[in-house]
Amino acid sequence: MSWELYLSLSAMMFLQFTVWGAWGPVLSAHLLGPLRMNAKQTAWIYATLPLACILSPLVAGQVVDRWMPTEWFLAGAHLAGTVCLLVAAKRNTFRGMFATMGIYSLLYAPTLALVNSLAFHHLPHPDTDYFWVRVWGSVAWVLVGWALAGWRRWGRWQVKGSDALMMAAAFSLVMGLFSLSLPHTPPRGAPDTVLPAIKALGMLKNPDFAIFLVISFVVGTQLQFYFVGTSRFLEDIGVAPKNIPAAMTLAQIVQAISMGAIVPFILPHIGYGKTLALGILAWAFMYLAYAVTRPRWLVVTSMMLHGFAFACFFDTAFIYVNRVSPPDIRGSAQSLYFVVYGLGLFGGTQFAGVIMDWLRREGQFRWRPIFAIPCVLLMLCALGCVTVFKGN
Repeated sequence: MSWELYLSLSAMMFLQFTVWGAWGPVLSAHLLGPLRMNAKQTAWIYATLPLACILSPLVAGQVVDRWMPTEWFLAGAHLAGTVCLLVAAKRNTFRGMFATMGIYSLLYAPTLALVNSLAFHHLPHPDTDYFWVRVWGSVAWVLVGWALAGWRRWGRWQVKGSDALMMAAAFSLVMGLFSLSLPHTPPRGAPDTVLPAIKALGMLKNPDFAIFLVISFVVGTQLQFYFVGTSRFLEDIGVAPKNIPAAMTLAQIVQAISMGAIVPFILPHIGYGKTLALGILAWAFMYLAYAVTRPRWLVVTSMMLHGFAFACFFDTAFIYVNRVSPPDIRGSAQSLYFVVYGLGLFGGTQFAGVIMDWLRREGQFRWRPIFAIPCVLLMLCALGCVTVFKGN
């Protein structure tokens, strides 16, 4: 792989995840706090991205597999998304925030799959090279979290609305413009062939792939306890709000280390199934530490397990999907995975929102039983993954 290609793909991953990383970990604190939304409303706003992952990726995969270069689609989606984020930053009602974030998510969701398919299209050795490119997405998440924390601590200008969404809009604009310089990635499917989305669905005939999607769905349902609950949970145990964005970057620091120095070496030796199970188990132990709730240093440190788990599970999953999918439908195959992932995350937002509201007394969340639920369910998923997954 040439340095020019490596730098281009790495910059793509970096910018892609600065956008999500600017608002994903911390927007819930803004919704539950200053905007006074309840947990269920917050969960619905976070559900906009999973819902979009259900609705839009297969359409986008169809477009880039048959009609439009991938880099053009990425540019258009991010530039339009910039406008949506700027509008969302000023919304202060549930309906206004839900509508604008819903439109934005329909634009952003397909780009998550397409940056992967573009990278896999150009990488000479995807099974190993992908980790070295994808690691910059984790680095981006860390740096944007620090940047937001620095803005809140030392910034001289106060932003009306969500500072996280404003920062995301700025990075979305840069990503949209940069996408026009990405390596040319033309459609690979002939216009008169079977629809790529239909061929991707045909992959479900592979038992290993079908089991893999089921496990991904269940895991996705439990991850929303992290995204919806963590920032408020940290406030409740005494972490200063201005320090939360930086504290939550511990996960991405470990994710970057895991992708660069751990997962590329363990995957060839233990295989896909055990690597996926290892990631699931790491999430279960993180929730166990959350459920204990003290000491504070243990809770904060446990977030590092989220980074290790993400590298083991999702980044390994992207490689697995690329390996088992035919070359002419890889955009649609990655999109199919995000549809299943989206179904899981959407179900998880509703599940987490209901559980959090149910276990809330006089405005206070009962965090121990809240986090015990995903802990137990993920341990069962890890056991099932080792037992039935045969994609080694």
